[in-house]
Amino acid sequence: MRILIVHNLLWSHYKSSVFQAIQQLVDPQANVQFKVIQIARNERSRAGLEVITDEKTPTYQYDYTLLFDRFWEEITVKERSKALFHHVRKFRPDVITLTGYYDPAQIMLLLWAKMTGIRVIMQNESTAADHQRGNWKEALKRSIFRLCDGFFCFGNQSADYLIQLGVRPEKILLRKNAVDNNAIRAGYEQALINREQQQQALGLRPNNFVFVGRLIAFKNLSMLLTAFAEAQKQSAQAAGWGLILLGDGPEHDQLSHQIKALNLTVSVRLIPGRPWYQVPEVLAMSNALVLPSRSEPWGLVVNEAMACGMPVLVSDRCGCVPDLVQDGKNGFIFSPDQPDQLTQLLLRFINEQVNVSEMSRWAQKLIAPYAPEVVAQEMLNGFTYILRK
Repeated sequence: MRILIVHNLLWSHYKSSVFQAIQQLVDPQANVQFKVIQIARNERSRAGLEVITDEKTPTYQYDYTLLFDRFWEEITVKERSKALFHHVRKFRPDVITLTGYYDPAQIMLLLWAKMTGIRVIMQNESTAADHQRGNWKEALKRSIFRLCDGFFCFGNQSADYLIQLGVRPEKILLRKNAVDNNAIRAGYEQALINREQQQQALGLRPNNFVFVGRLIAFKNLSMLLTAFAEAQKQSAQAAGWGLILLGDGPEHDQLSHQIKALNLTVSVRLIPGRPWYQVPEVLAMSNALVLPSRSEPWGLVVNEAMACGMPVLVSDRCGCVPDLVQDGKNGFIFSPDQPDQLTQLLLRFINEQVNVSEMSRWAQKLIAPYAPEVVAQEMLNGFTYILRK
């Protein structure tokens, strides 16, 4: 069995942890070969998050080829197509996983694979709720999906979306998404040792809510600031709590102005984005994650926070909610259009009306099945199933 995965960005560290786990599963099997084609190094929008390798940087070992050591936006469809066909023909796979139905180069590869008898599994991140969609686009997706032999989905909402588009449920081979739980947890525990010193150095409060992600419109951070400001007004214990916004993006200046207008300059901190393996250092200075997005195919930061045993407050528009968040157990679910609802949830933490230790226990229990090793095994099972059909 010769397995090939076509993947867009080498930067996607969470995928690298899964690819390494697959490599470890297939290495003892003499009749299985596994390879990943990484098309580009990164996207321009994530350039500031690229890893500068040092002795503390987690690294992943698996067989891959990087086609273009530059940003995705700089690579033409012609370049992608030529390189992909060259390397696919050279590897001669029995089954290919494609990353994007929106990439013309990969669609051409899909058509060629079907003509030559190669099985194709499509990865899908999208859900019905993450964007407004036109009818012609949905019709195009239906025609593309009919050509695929199977699907790897980012959770149940992603799978449900495919079923709405006519995909048979038995073709959905995976409904999970994972990060490197062990590496993130280790970084978090190490950072906890110096929690108070780091809080003081950054001027943070003893307890903090934290957002991690790009500062862009659909993340709904203006609503988060409004809800937090109202919670500050309503609690006598508000002085002990702050809010951290970790990330960069086009809304940085607008959010800075809103922080000043709401008189939150003492309690809210904007911290520049950093590589993924340094994010646990900020999580360690926090008590609960908040993800208020109006649109989110999954929300990997929820995985990261839960791996650290943190309670999570997550918008019901985030794809991970049905899979990872059990309301009242490991966190809370709220509407991104109702700031009052979020305010009340923030107040429950501020006023010590939440059993944080119990939520922490549930977070670690619920995230355990969403580990790279588990996802890798389910993917390998999917490859085997498709080829035996």
